[in-house]
Amino acid sequence: MNIFKIYKDKFYLLLQDNNFECNEDKVTVDSPRQASFGDLAFNAPLILSSSLKINPLEVGAKIVDLIKQSFNEFETVEVVKPGFINLKFKKIFWFNFLFSFEDSKGKITTNPKKINLEYVSANPTGPLHVGHCRGAVYGDILANLLNFVGHKVTKEYYINDYGNQIHMFAKSVYARILEITDGKKFPINEGLYPGEYLKEIAENLIKKRSISDYSNYDEIKDQLGSMAMDEAMIMIKNDLLALGIRHDLFVSEKELVKKNLVSNTIKILENKNCIYNGILPKPKGNENDDWEPREQLLFKSTKFGDDVDRALKKSDGTWTYFANDVAYHSYKLERKFDQYINVLGADHAGYLKRLKACVDALSDFNADFECKVCQLVKLFKSGEPYKMSKRAGDFITAKELVNSVGVDAVRFMMIYRSNDSQLDFDFDLVTEKTKENPVFYVQYASARIHSVLRKVSLDLSNFDQESLQLLDSDIEIDMIKKLSLWSKCLELSAKNLEPHRIPYYLYDLASIFHSYWNLGKEHSEFKIIENNNKELIKARIFLLDRILKVIKSGLLILGVSSPESM
Repeated sequence: MNIFKIYKDKFYLLLQDNNFECNEDKVTVDSPRQASFGDLAFNAPLILSSSLKINPLEVGAKIVDLIKQSFNEFETVEVVKPGFINLKFKKIFWFNFLFSFEDSKGKITTNPKKINLEYVSANPTGPLHVGHCRGAVYGDILANLLNFVGHKVTKEYYINDYGNQIHMFAKSVYARILEITDGKKFPINEGLYPGEYLKEIAENLIKKRSISDYSNYDEIKDQLGSMAMDEAMIMIKNDLLALGIRHDLFVSEKELVKKNLVSNTIKILENKNCIYNGILPKPKGNENDDWEPREQLLFKSTKFGDDVDRALKKSDGTWTYFANDVAYHSYKLERKFDQYINVLGADHAGYLKRLKACVDALSDFNADFECKVCQLVKLFKSGEPYKMSKRAGDFITAKELVNSVGVDAVRFMMIYRSNDSQLDFDFDLVTEKTKENPVFYVQYASARIHSVLRKVSLDLSNFDQESLQLLDSDIEIDMIKKLSLWSKCLELSAKNLEPHRIPYYLYDLASIFHSYWNLGKEHSEFKIIENNNKELIKARIFLLDRILKVIKSGLLILGVSSPESM
């Protein structure tokens, strides 16, 4: 129950009934800037003053009178500069709210959507590394969040298994096979992938004995490349599982090309007059004297907001990576989703405009398409940049990170900052058992509440609502108020694709609970269950049960465990 949305609707209806006309979208009911100002802040006086040509405080005074006449749940209602109405609920409101509180699963959205969410889509030429970690976790938690609030999400991975990089990958695996079978030294400075993980792939292929003769690469390259790619995807899927990630669908670029989807998509764009033969200008910052202008098949992406038009064919006549990407997005559109979301790494930020352009062109601007970019992750230990082992060649693997600090810490902390901000991952912090470690502090709240519930077995299904009025201390009311923000947190997180709001909220909720717990150590009247008032014990257990439900729901969205003991 989002009380801010509920009271926005109520107050807006009150304005209409009393001939105050204003744009509903501009009316807001939110939390005041400071908790001491009250529980709600209503901006109607500011919105109405310009159209009525009346001082906002005068308009506010009239609205305050209307609210006092129409509602009896407010303890105070007052207009303050520059033109807000601050409202504070009576305690009875919070007791009634707590009694009816639910964790909101599936009840947030009034317009459930069928959503395609593509994330990770790392090149299948090596294991997932720390650079992939953030986008992988962000995408997975975003999918959990959108499903939680009532949408239907398809989690998709696009396999870039076509083109020169795959050819070089196959040659790299071949070189590792010869290193094992013939003792040939692995060549360097030939553009091959150097990672030690290739030895594992090579050994697996040798054991399978599907290829008996490795003497001629050209004769076996297609079969070898296909088998090596299968092994690489097994490795990547295992890395994803280590992060707690399972995709619903894996789409192969190679299969799209085989099915002539690229050619068919180009024809669609031709029919829309979005293709032409032309010469692109020299790339900015390119000082290469060997660069020569040449005619290419181009997509009119500038027609759809891009900076330059984009090439669809290479000089050798093969399709560009972008052409294959256009075909992939055409395939997405064919499957008729209500919304399409791509999660990209920081190194792909330059692709946003061209991807949006191709989707707009293919859908005639009718597709709801959005890209979210996850910025870089920097590892720190003891205040210094941290270099872990590099078994993969020149990068740190996601699995190494998980093995070092645990999947819960990785998932929680990778989402603890907005995706468009750089993230510093501190090894010391995520292994501490202190308040400074957010994942520990939230999980510790779960464990503490479970410990209380184990000691007191109560059937809350027949709970007497009047007992909640015994929860009249400021900190108990504050905990109920924090619960009231849960629906709003979910709604904003899902609407704005900002799942980082979830761990922030959980940390704040856990912090209030731990303060309450510690009060019980200092003052006997705040001991949760060690007192003689059975009705008060029941009321406190009821409150803790609701807090635990939210913590469990929040951690479920994050894909983080909710421990019963620590």
